[in-house]
Amino acid sequence: MAVDDELLNRVTWKIPNALALVGSRSGDEYNAMTTSWITQLSMEPVLIGIGVDNSAVTHRLISDGGSFTVNFWDAGDTRVFVKFSKPATYEDGTLNGRAVRAATTGAPAFDEAIAWVDCEVRQAHDLGTHTLFIGEVVDAAITNDDARPASMSDTRMKYGGVKRGGH
Repeated sequence: MAVDDELLNRVTWKIPNALALVGSRSGDEYNAMTTSWITQLSMEPVLIGIGVDNSAVTHRLISDGGSFTVNFWDAGDTRVFVKFSKPATYEDGTLNGRAVRAATTGAPAFDEAIAWVDCEVRQAHDLGTHTLFIGEVVDAAITNDDARPASMSDTRMKYGGVKRGGH
């Protein structure tokens, strides 16, 4: 029995998801994108998985650069995520005007992030519309241990389910 697309969207949008910026880099090209498909997959080694649209700039940069960062943001400052729903502009050590620095892998980590992890890609699995990039954590930092990290439920954003028309 096929599940109605609208119902499927409404159900998958109820999955509690973190909201973060994924930083990527290949050579002199940098990007960051908003994502909500993030999960830890293993403890030894510590592996983080992210789902990235196959047509995204970030997909190409992670594939070519072999690394990514996941930057967690304060739940009280979710406006940043709207600015990173399209490819970012890198200029003078900033992405879309937000200061970044090179993490251990060279991928950008945001100065304003309340915490971040830097991951080297260990596996990539093409799953249809998205690729699951599995990265081993090689560096991490916490800049504000008391802040609550943003989640999708802190915004009116929706992502998941089935593709909607025109996207």
